[in-house]
Amino acid sequence: MPNLKDIRRRIESVGKTQQITRAMRMVAGAKLRRSQRAIEAARPYADRMRGTLAEVARAQTDAAHPLFDAREEVRTVEFVVVSSDRGLCGAFNANVAKYSEALVSEVLGADRTVTITTAGRKVRDHYKRRRAECLGGDYPQESWVEYGQAAEIARGVATRYEAGEVDEVRLVYSEFVSALTQTPRDVTLVPFTPADADADADEETLAYEIEPNAQALLETLVPRALEVEIYRALLENQAGEHAARMAAMEAATRNTEELTEKLTLQYNRARQAAITKELVEIVSGAEAL
Repeated sequence: MPNLKDIRRRIESVGKTQQITRAMRMVAGAKLRRSQRAIEAARPYADRMRGTLAEVARAQTDAAHPLFDAREEVRTVEFVVVSSDRGLCGAFNANVAKYSEALVSEVLGADRTVTITTAGRKVRDHYKRRRAECLGGDYPQESWVEYGQAAEIARGVATRYEAGEVDEVRLVYSEFVSALTQTPRDVTLVPFTPADADADADEETLAYEIEPNAQALLETLVPRALEVEIYRALLENQAGEHAARMAAMEAATRNTEELTEKLTLQYNRARQAAITKELVEIVSGAEAL
């Protein structure tokens, strides 16, 4: 049985750990509120962007864009996998890595070539250990998601697709559902296929007059829609990371409280045993006299 000094030292150590976990939980909660506001503001814009692109594409059948062109045969698939740079957020990064790993294995099983572009150190480290030969570009996450990050990733994706280096690009990230739920999601990024407009939509709503022309509009709108789609994924990942870290730190704080209670009980028992032993020694000595 450990002595009183060792138990007391461990109680102090657990108490300091508890202070850290409480502080991290508070910081993660504050960042979660900010990132949640950001993703809630970005979702309607991203959805409307796809809707507008779908309406323009339906109305202007004579206009085209390279990112709309689907390959007749898909030989090379690029995965853009998003994770966080930091840990201490439970199984958040492990879930997206496991989900993307299953998708990569499925594509490789179909005799296709895979390239993995990572946005986040955790998923980069995962594939560096398991599929280093498939790794492509890397885009480390900053302290706060900026639109420029999404634009940089989108430019690289568009350039590789238009050059014929890849035949399909898929985006894998964790969708923020709630503070307790983050769900891995897979989206076909390129060829960029806007969601079909409502089949019952009035044809008059599609009769746009576009200046200077539909082709010029698509040249501007399609790259921007691609950037917005990636930006949304980064924001979803950011909100999910802070939510997962807050939940993990809350669980860690509860564990330290339970551990402190157990150690305190152990300390009191050891202290009582030591006192009892001393009393027995005193009584035995007195009786011997």
